[in-house]
Parts: sequence; C-alpha cells; structure tokens
Amino acid sequence: MSFRLSQRDKDIIAFINQFRAVDRDSLVELFFKQLKSPVNACNSVMVRLYRLGLIERTQQYSPTVYLPVDAKIKKNSQKILHFLSILDVYKQMCAYSVPKHVIVEDKPTGQKGGIEPDLFCIFKGSPFWIEIQRNEYSEQKMQEKIHLYEELFFSDEWKALHWQPEDRATIFPSIILITSVRYAVSSDHIRIIQVASIHELMEKYKSAGKQQNKATVSSSSNGIRINLT
Repeated sequence: MSFRLSQRDKDIIAFINQFRAVDRDSLVELFFKQLKSPVNACNSVMVRLYRLGLIERTQQYSPTVYLPVDAKIKKNSQKILHFLSILDVYKQMCAYSVPKHVIVEDKPTGQKGGIEPDLFCIFKGSPFWIEIQRNEYSEQKMQEKIHLYEELFFSDEWKALHWQPEDRATIFPSIILITSVRYAVSSDHIRIIQVASIHELMEKYKSAGKQQNKATVSSSSNGIRINLT
C-alpha cells in the first residue's frame, strides 16, 4: 500500500520517537491548536498513523497515549508516566521559548553508572541538564547524584559534546532539579537549581529581571546567574 505523509505527519512521528510517550492533548497543543477543531483533527490524524502502523498507542490512559512502533516499554508500564513528566517539562519551556538540542534521557558519557539526566536542552541560550524527581529520595542519594555530575565536570569530557558552541568558550550545563522537596545538596563546581516547575524558574527570573538582565536564582549554596534573556 502506498501513502504520502505530510510534513506534519513526519514531525509528529519524530516527536513521538523522541519523547517515547506522548498524550493526545499534548499533540493537540503542539501541532493542532491553530485549527478550528484541533481535537477532532488530531484524533483523525492519529487514527490514520496508527492504522498505517507508523505509531503505537495505549488506551490505558485517558486521553490516549501514543508510543513509537518499536517501543520497549509495556503499555501499562509506570515508565510511561516518567516520559509524560519529561514531556510536561518540555511543554512548560515552550510556553517561554522552544528549547534547542533536546535530548530525552541523555547519556553524555555513554557509560553505565554515569549521569543520566531526564532531559538535556539549551533553553533561552543556556544549557541545562534536568532531573525530574517524581519520588522523594534521601539526601545521601541526591548528593551522590551531584557527585556524578562533578566527576564529569573534572573529566573535561563534556567539552567535546556536540552541542558545545564552536565560536566561544565551552559551557558546563546548569543542573535543574524539578522537585517539590528541597534537598540540602551542594557543589562548589556546578550550578544547582531546585524548583518545583519551569514556571517557578521563570517567575524567579521575572522578579530578578526587574533589576538586571540576567536571572538570579538560588542554589543550594550561593546565588547563581544564568542567561535567560
């Protein structure tokens, strides 16, 4: 059977492959909101792509959640909620500026036991590794996670990552912990930002921006500056 895919079809498939699990309402928001009947249009497109065998879906969630055809997660897996939480953070960012160089479940060292942030992106000109804490962990476990980032910092491997700028000095990403719990973690070498959401981060920037062009947000130790202009 021959068929033609529109550019939007291709973009939707690529987006699902990138984020691993995408709910129908997020697709409406990101790809169809400019249409007269966005929900109906989205449903029609997604049914067609599913019947063509180009995406998978699970109806154990409402609204329907779509998965890549080669998804290695079960349709009732809690991992789906993990990926949806990553997607939610991405959508929050898009409300302010579309992130660039987005990597879901980044593994910058490529080694088991190294850092594995839930999301990497360049947001408003600054690189971030984002850890989304859906569960509460011990202070010790969170500090161990920070130590892994410090090990990477001292290794200098990060300077060769593909997204690093070619025309200026390399940058070690700031670490954003998306958490409803504030952990007493600290580092003398890397920037740590603890917020409950990206919206909270931007509110901090908005308040600080009345006095200066760069955002100042509190880390576990000292105030830090990040470029959110």
